[in-house]
Amino acid sequence: MKKFFKYPVIGLVSLFLLTIIGIMIWWNSKSDSGKSNNFINVHNFETSIEHNQDNSNAWMERSAPINKSGDFEKGFEYLNKAVELDPTSHLGYRGWIRLRKLRDYDKALIDFNHLDSLTPNVVDAPWGEDIDFLRGECYFGKKDYKKAIELFNRNIKNQKEDWADIHTFVYLGLCEYEQGNYKKSVSEFQRALKQSEYVPESYFGIAKAYQKLGQIDLAKENLRKAENSMYYKRDDIYNEFLNEIYPSDLMEFRQKLNKK
Repeated sequence: MKKFFKYPVIGLVSLFLLTIIGIMIWWNSKSDSGKSNNFINVHNFETSIEHNQDNSNAWMERSAPINKSGDFEKGFEYLNKAVELDPTSHLGYRGWIRLRKLRDYDKALIDFNHLDSLTPNVVDAPWGEDIDFLRGECYFGKKDYKKAIELFNRNIKNQKEDWADIHTFVYLGLCEYEQGNYKKSVSEFQRALKQSEYVPESYFGIAKAYQKLGQIDLAKENLRKAENSMYYKRDDIYNEFLNEIYPSDLMEFRQKLNKK
């Protein structure tokens, strides 16, 4: 009986040892670059960098959680190294961080423009967003509304009317509003509503434009639509958008209208 159990145990131990030996041979046969990429896959970015100092993706991936935590000084030590190693792959992300997180519009534009110069005849999409939409946001943040309009219109040309980010039209409406072109702003906001009836930013923009035009009933009507569709507002737990609206904004505006 003892012999009967002895051989399966020996077999299992042998199989285990062979597996370990096989893994060691496989690991030792891999290049430092291959090992570095493997550590990226298991989110061990520091070890990935140790195996290959030139792995730009490891530097970038290490920066992401640090930047997300708000430690941009430390995060940018890693991100700047990633950009140095592979600007084409990482300039867009750094520009996106500078726009979305830091509101550093000038440096974001430098990154976006540099990326654009490296990729002729390609419409770049940093972090999944059209580069001209992002550049438009930068100019909107800088209050250069004419330049912002130019970039948002280029975004529509790139993506086509039905596929462009719906907030392209919201921003166009805001740009026209800020320049005092209230009727034009209404028509731009309505372009967003042709794509979806659930765009509270557009209804709110239209309400403010009608208030400026002295059409208070229409202002109240669109404010009500904005209030009823606030569930669908542009929102992100990690980012505050330049055109983001809040219930307090609508409440304050309603109080202003009620005084008319």
